[in-house]
Amino acid sequence: MILFPAIDLKDGQCVRLKLGDMARVTVFNDSPAAQAKAFEDQGFEYLHVVDLNGAFAGQSVNGKAVEAILEAVNLPVQLGGGIRTLADIEAWFDRGLSRVILGTVAVRDPGLVKQACRRFPGRIAVGIDARGGKVAVEGWAGTSELFAIELARRFEGAGVAAIIYTDIDRDGMLTGINWPATLKLAKATSIPVIASGGLASMNDIEMMTRPEMQVLEGAISGRALYDGRIDAKKALERLGKTSAAEGVSK
Repeated sequence: MILFPAIDLKDGQCVRLKLGDMARVTVFNDSPAAQAKAFEDQGFEYLHVVDLNGAFAGQSVNGKAVEAILEAVNLPVQLGGGIRTLADIEAWFDRGLSRVILGTVAVRDPGLVKQACRRFPGRIAVGIDARGGKVAVEGWAGTSELFAIELARRFEGAGVAAIIYTDIDRDGMLTGINWPATLKLAKATSIPVIASGGLASMNDIEMMTRPEMQVLEGAISGRALYDGRIDAKKALERLGKTSAAEGVSK
């Protein structure tokens, strides 16, 4: 079970949002690279990075910050936000990224996702961000008519490495992961699922150790790590520091 620390990028800074609202932002570090290094030093084995500006713009905006992160750490890094073409994907892999997360394009152009999976096996993840059970797009600014499970099933057998499932209504609110919805999705697809949105405390870490949770690949933590609600050392020890790099090489 992997605990992924999240680095969300807005205007070159490491931030956290509430409910995906770009106006409800807290800056936690002016240097995303320094934050990434701090996570590495704490013992994390994988980084989850999101270009928030890029998700809205439909193209990379915080590319320099991501490159600085890749230079600062010797960890596999997965990145989402504004990655919409095969050229974008290839360019990021050339710069040292381990895994690309495709969100909006998974709804708009599922054929591109499948093509990317064939071209870059084991390195393409799909981000499914849901509001009220329906998939959000364009940096959560819009909502499609697709349900999360429906979208996940479209990629069965396509070679998707993982699904990052975010409950937007809980993101950044420290109310706890929506475990029932996450497990329902995980049981509905053979693709590994990573839980995201609202991981709040060591209680959630304890939840991750339960037998029924082993169907998941892991969970992402943001605000709770930054404000100390989750002690990184204790969390990693409790989870057994499961190798985050399994199946993914930098």
